[in-house]
Amino acid sequence: MSASILLRSTLPRAFASTTGRNVLRSALQVRHTASSAMQYVPGGPIIKGTVNDPTTFPPPSKTHGSYHWAFERLLSAALVPMTAAAFATSGSAYPLLDGLLGISLVMHSHIGFDAIIVDYLHKRKFPIIGPIATWALRTATVGVLVGVYQFNTNDIGLTELIAKVWTA
Repeated sequence: MSASILLRSTLPRAFASTTGRNVLRSALQVRHTASSAMQYVPGGPIIKGTVNDPTTFPPPSKTHGSYHWAFERLLSAALVPMTAAAFATSGSAYPLLDGLLGISLVMHSHIGFDAIIVDYLHKRKFPIIGPIATWALRTATVGVLVGVYQFNTNDIGLTELIAKVWTA
């Protein structure tokens, strides 16, 4: 209580003196000159060339957006009956079903890994490793597709392999 009374009584006297006014005036002038160097922008300053820049809109494409989303959902939903049909029948009796299952599994995996790369290794934030990861995924997908084709045409096929591993 006594400290607040003392503060109330001495504070106006300190600013009433000429040195107190000069200190206050010089502090306001320093603040004014420092703030006049950079213009005030509502929402904060916008610095060019960093994450403050807006993302450019990509050109419209049928391979992205709602068509892309619908294709992903259709592929995921088609994998359920396709997998059941492939295991209910023999892969050697229905090689077309075996090939469709192999391609669908690889494409489903590619879309999932591509979503991970786009979300976590975006080329705007990681300009070197982002494109490297994207091209590594594309290369691996092509390599796996070639391997699945070779395995389905020159060997026992995907469903026969899984059936043999399951009964082993």
